[in-house]
Amino acid sequence: MGFNYGILILPIRAVQAVFSIIVLGTLAYAADRFWDSPSEINFLIFVSVWTLLALAYLIVAPMKFQQFAHKWAILGVEAVTMIFWFAGFIALADLLGDAQCGSRAGRRSGVCRSSIAGCVFAAFEWILFAITTAVSGLHAWRNKNERTVKQDPAAEVHNPI
Repeated sequence: MGFNYGILILPIRAVQAVFSIIVLGTLAYAADRFWDSPSEINFLIFVSVWTLLALAYLIVAPMKFQQFAHKWAILGVEAVTMIFWFAGFIALADLLGDAQCGSRAGRRSGVCRSSIAGCVFAAFEWILFAITTAVSGLHAWRNKNERTVKQDPAAEVHNPI
């Protein structure tokens, strides 16, 4: 009998949603303060919104709409979102290094502080999506020969109505 990874996924999803909202807020503030917002910040704002939509699919589809929760579709959404976060936080970190946000004078700027916080939370978001992508990949690999994956009846949520 193996460990049920499904127990850990929902709390991770909640943290992913919270971190996405934090990145959205911090970088929206930074984008508002720029006259012409850098594309790196704009991309991470897009990724935050994408993540909220992806999380809606990744949480609701397996629970309520099993016909839309195909193992390869879930793995694809997870992998694309993970790649987006990786590309976004690396690009923003490079921009912040070029913009002297690591210097003493730069760290006092509200835009730099907000951008650095957004970049750090984006890196944590990438780590969380790397974990959930690995779990989804393991699930898809273990069930690669099955056309449909039977859900554990003990894990089903029963509606009392």
